[in-house]
Amino acid sequence: MDATSTATVPAISIDGVQYTRETAHISVFDHGFLYGDGVFEGIRIYGNRIFRGERHMNRLFRSAKIINLEIGMTPTQLLDEIRATARVWAETNGVDLAANTNPLYVRAVVSRGDGDLGLDPRKCPAAKVVIIVDRIKLYPKELYETGLTLVTTAIRRNLPDALPPQIKSLNYLCNILAKLDANRQGAAEAVFLNHMGYVAEATADNLFIVSRGVVITPPVNDGALPGITREAVLELAATLGIPSREDHVSLTDLFNADECFLTGTAARVVPVAVIDGRTIGAGVRGPITTRLMEAFIRLTETDGVLI
Repeated sequence: MDATSTATVPAISIDGVQYTRETAHISVFDHGFLYGDGVFEGIRIYGNRIFRGERHMNRLFRSAKIINLEIGMTPTQLLDEIRATARVWAETNGVDLAANTNPLYVRAVVSRGDGDLGLDPRKCPAAKVVIIVDRIKLYPKELYETGLTLVTTAIRRNLPDALPPQIKSLNYLCNILAKLDANRQGAAEAVFLNHMGYVAEATADNLFIVSRGVVITPPVNDGALPGITREAVLELAATLGIPSREDHVSLTDLFNADECFLTGTAARVVPVAVIDGRTIGAGVRGPITTRLMEAFIRLTETDGVLI
């Protein structure tokens, strides 16, 4: 993920032991490092609440099960370790989490652990659990007003019978290649299409369009990650009485949308103004996008597991 932390001191836990950035290390024989063999979650902390922490744990453990990775602790224990690491971050940086208005970001990484230079996961006796807590900034503040510029990438979303996109794995090379496409064209993000030519998602975020007052997002089966923020936005649309559905999104649908926005844990809800040189709608943040952005901010103030 193309993100830059602000000038704070990160808190890092490895297998339940706290480290500094300078002292935190993993083995060069770790299969996460050697082969991308592992899973991860990006999680937000708003004030003293871990936003939808239990849902993040459910997704992490589902991903781990698909790759037959035993994490070695329960979801509750892992969530408790995130709490402990967040408290270390707050103490180190002199921040009162309850009064903190600048949300934190948590990266929870579970690798297969130390093995040897071979592929065989049986050589890895125990998983490695790494938790990093710090601040993060994905897009400049002004882009939440003016909207992002996106491009489509020639890199296709990986096939579900190869590496299912629903696994939030450490192997993000396809996303990196697509991000390079965006960088070369001066865009903030790139949009993946699947093997059928339908929109799947962006390199780091889920994608939504608004067409004739209806909010539409690609279904998981089209290559979209089952995003936690994506889920929240669909729930908020229902609460606000905004029609919404999961459906195929073609390039024709994308270019002719009245509004478009991305959702993700780090990005939250961010509008899109231009895709492949086409202005989306009026080229400004649309009214439905604005309503959902504001509703999501309100949701983060009350929804979450207390630290």
